[in-house]
Order: sequence, then structure tokens, then C-alpha cells
Amino acid sequence: MVKLAANLSMMFQDLPFLDRFDAAEAAGFSGVEFMFPYDTDPADVAGRARKCGLEVVLFNLPAGDWAGGERGIAALPDRVEEFRAGVTKGLDYARALGCPRLHLMAGKAPASAECRSTLIANIVHAAELAAADGVEILIEPINTRVDIPGYFYGTTDDALSVIDEAARGNVRLQYDIYHMQIMEGDLARTIERLLPRIGHMQLADNPGRAEPGSGEINYPWLLSHIDALGYDGWIGCEYRPAADTKAGLGWAQPYLNSRRA
Repeated sequence: MVKLAANLSMMFQDLPFLDRFDAAEAAGFSGVEFMFPYDTDPADVAGRARKCGLEVVLFNLPAGDWAGGERGIAALPDRVEEFRAGVTKGLDYARALGCPRLHLMAGKAPASAECRSTLIANIVHAAELAAADGVEILIEPINTRVDIPGYFYGTTDDALSVIDEAARGNVRLQYDIYHMQIMEGDLARTIERLLPRIGHMQLADNPGRAEPGSGEINYPWLLSHIDALGYDGWIGCEYRPAADTKAGLGWAQPYLNSRRA
């Protein structure tokens, strides 16, 4: 069965962060993900998730100055100390929230040997600390054509080469259907081939990164195919609603908890 997680950084943005948990529950979600919870006390986040009966399935490690345009710092040689402090902070939140996955962002960096070796060392550091808590570190290729030009890895092959070099069992692939439709296409065959490597998926339609049904991707067929392949992980709804979040959830009704809807 397809398991959808509401992305509370992009959905229900008319509400304060904690109130988005209530909105996700009311819409029928049983899981949530978000980008950065670090402006909110972890006890408050955990308490609201518990109250709403929602599983926190993923969030990002600290990723530098997001408002200033940074998109991660793990591949930046002069930011190692800051990155590793962020790993400690992220794991503190993961323990408090019972979250089993953290997304590690490499950042915008040149494809140099120094940046790559910095990234690999930082992934290994994060993975070894996370393993003690049973947490997976996820590596996500992000499209460099539209959203983040200059991001360190933009294809599944690029990301998997980093994962393979880090060689830690709790480092897995985060596969974002929207990003990979832009960079690679051939979604169904790629997902089938990489399924054993995938620790989490995300979705949005293309172009525009809005909800499924707004663009070119045949999501009813693709989600059915993913389910038939036996994928039992979460799929995060990391899209920008075209209008009101709830009004745009018609596509998701077959997968949501009707008892809450």
C-alpha cells in the first residue's frame, strides 16, 4: 500500500508550523516530513506529532544559510566543523522525534577532489554517529537544470557513486520523482532497478513542482507500479500546492486514511 507523508514545509503554509500537524491528520495522512525543525523545541514537535498520531519519517540535517541561498554544506571543505555540529543537533532532534531518517545535503560545490573527499568523510562521520541510534542517512540527487544549479550531485549515478564510496550500510538513496523526471526520465525502469537502494521517495509533478495531476507525470499509474514492485517505504509529498493544500488533495484520496479525512 502506498504510504504518503505530508511535507509540512511546503503544505499547509497558511498555518503555523505546529498547527500543520493537525491539518495533516485531518486530511488523512499518517506520516509527515519537513525540511528544518530547528526553530521549534523538539519536545513541542514530538508532542504535537504524538497528539495527532503522526509518524515523523524524515527531515534534513542543518544545511547552512538557507535564506542566503546555501543548499547544504557537507561538500564544503571550510565548513566541516559547522557540518559536524549540525549532525549532532540533527541526531538530537531525531531521537526526540523518533525519526529514522535524515537527509544530508551536499551543497553547491565544484566537482573537485577536495570537495568530494570532504563530502565522503562527512557522510561517513554522520553515518557512524547515526548508526548508534538506528538512523539512516539519505543522499538525494537534486535537479541542477531548474531548482539548484551547481548542486554537487544531480543524477542517480552521481549520488550512488558517493553512497558506494562512503560504504556504510545505513547510507541510502532518497529518490525524488520530480527531480529525476527533469534530470533522467525513465522513472518506472529506474525505480525498479534502484529499489533495493532506495530509503525514501518524494513526489511532485513537472513542470511547476505542484501536486500530481498538474503536469506531465502519470502518477496514478506510477504509484500503482511502485506499489506492485513491493516498495513499503514512505513517499513524501514535497510539492508546492497550486492553491489551497486541502483542495488539491483529490489525487491522494485513494492513499489517505479515510477515517480521518
